[in-house]
Amino acid sequence: MNNLPKLYLKQGREKSLLKKHLWIFSGAVYGVSQDLQDGDVVEVLSSSKEYLATGHFQNGSICVRIFSFNQADTIDEMFWEHLIVKALDRRKALSLTPDEHNNAFRIIHGESDMMPGLIADYYNGVIVLQAHSVGMFNLLPTLSNIFVKIMGNKVKAVYSKSKNTIKQAEDETVRNQFLYGSADNLIISENDMKFNIDFVNGQKTGFFLDQRDNRRLLSQYCKGKSVLNIFGYTGAFSVAALFGGASKVVTVDISADAIKMTDDNVALNFPCCSNHYTVVADAFEYLTNTTEKFDIIVLDPPAFAKHLDAKDNAMKAYRRLNALGLKKLNANGLLFTFSCSQVIRKTDFLTAVYNAASDTNKNIAIVHQLHQATDHCINIFHPETEYLKGFVLISD
Repeated sequence: MNNLPKLYLKQGREKSLLKKHLWIFSGAVYGVSQDLQDGDVVEVLSSSKEYLATGHFQNGSICVRIFSFNQADTIDEMFWEHLIVKALDRRKALSLTPDEHNNAFRIIHGESDMMPGLIADYYNGVIVLQAHSVGMFNLLPTLSNIFVKIMGNKVKAVYSKSKNTIKQAEDETVRNQFLYGSADNLIISENDMKFNIDFVNGQKTGFFLDQRDNRRLLSQYCKGKSVLNIFGYTGAFSVAALFGGASKVVTVDISADAIKMTDDNVALNFPCCSNHYTVVADAFEYLTNTTEKFDIIVLDPPAFAKHLDAKDNAMKAYRRLNALGLKKLNANGLLFTFSCSQVIRKTDFLTAVYNAASDTNKNIAIVHQLHQATDHCINIFHPETEYLKGFVLISD
């Protein structure tokens, strides 16, 4: 036994850990060996005081995030370096290394890389770190040093962007900042397409890398087709459609700033583009009011449900949105539809799409079942890591 604080589970509450799930919920906790502070490293023991796992403690519904099942592990800088090397080796095995075709990918995907509470995205030399737990936030300077050590001149800067993702966000000492080097907004390559990245002001870490594989798939269907991109944000799906030879692309977003980003990204790839159009509008209102129909429609909304208590309303919204989309498809049109709400499981989303098809009396078939890109891999023991669900549907 080492000198780490101990957290004891109630009788019978160790089952999820024995199946290698990485979260301990507060309701499973019997007691602790000493007072704990957010971010403390703790050992989790069964009610019979048998070692189960080691993780970061934090007051809240998820009170421990597990990063080791081996009591012999010494939780020091070498431990974290080993995990980062493993994560990078996994990306190399998936052919995800910076080159002229692709120079942006996710290095660390939280629980999938046994580093729960941490996101690390690589953008053409800039690593953006985002902590979702105090334990990982406290480690950010150390992790930054490890990335620079391992990746060398492939890293120009490391930026911490955790102000709005951890419990202490209201603390003025918690701020977004460079941990190493510096960089302005930059341009990345994704499957030979170019995108502006605003990692300081953009959503999440600056870009939705999780849709990379799905954008490539979309481009394969677009030659000579009309495409509508709803919830366009940076216009990445619109660029992919144009890249694939679409005859016309319309991008809709309620944010004028998002539409400007879309216009900038289209111009970056197609300086003299005359077949791309942007509309600042609410997605539901646009789909309700437009009389135009399209060969392909992309529905990639923000999360309709971030918490379980919002699930019912989210299901209604997905049903309505997909029904509106199906009504605007031409014969044999394709609907690329997504949900990034973690609390909406794939079966839930399929139910919403089924009900939308029933509401519109459409005969549809599933062409593809989609999820997040390969660098956002899914931990088979931790189903919550499969947050992005999608379908490509063909409608009569």
